[in-house]
Amino acid sequence: MRALVIDVGNTSTSVGLYHDGQVTASAHIKGGVWANRQLCIEALRQVASGGVEAAVLGSVVPSVNQSWCELLLREFGVDTLLVNASLPMNIIIDYPEPDKIGADRLADACGGVARYGAPLVVADFGTALTFDVIMPDARYVGGVITPGLPLMTDYLCERTALLPRVELKGAECPPVGRSTEEAMRIGAEVGYRGIVREIVTYLRHSLQVDFRVVATGGYAAWALRGLDMELTIDENLTLFGLGCILERSF
Repeated sequence: MRALVIDVGNTSTSVGLYHDGQVTASAHIKGGVWANRQLCIEALRQVASGGVEAAVLGSVVPSVNQSWCELLLREFGVDTLLVNASLPMNIIIDYPEPDKIGADRLADACGGVARYGAPLVVADFGTALTFDVIMPDARYVGGVITPGLPLMTDYLCERTALLPRVELKGAECPPVGRSTEEAMRIGAEVGYRGIVREIVTYLRHSLQVDFRVVATGGYAAWALRGLDMELTIDENLTLFGLGCILERSF
């Protein structure tokens, strides 16, 4: 199967080609179909070179879903599967209100179990930093949500008079911030390592399960370099998970 997989977040959109069980091409667009419609179309055309048979949309922005479905039908002649908890999956959803689980979190869980098995914790560095918990019997039981890196740095810039907007990239942090920008970068990078370490430790202790940890999302590799715990970085896990969900409904 050749299919378009689209992950629509609050601040960015990722698109990919899912082919024979792998994400073979991908692209990332700041904003989405309303803010950067032409960029989205160009990215889709690029990754879909050679044609596609289907499309799947994992969206946490319901107001744009119809626009995406119309765009995919017009540009590629395919109907779009919208991800929700009622679809067949390779996990068991053990959650009080399954319809409240974000499509990205479902994709992370399904893709994580398909690639790494269970038990598993998936940490997704998006607009929010989410932790999704899958028990040894492949039950999705919930997770943890904290503000993500861009929310933290943007909020500091917008709500203070003197703190600048900082780029979440670059070399390893210095021992101490010798400028405002350096101080903020240390707070972001080292601070979020601590968040991941403490939340994973809490989950392992409270649930008495030795979870494997996988991290995904645009800031995962930058934020977690140097973290003193074993984990796997899988940048395209969400797109892969969307493809796994599509395959079970195709």
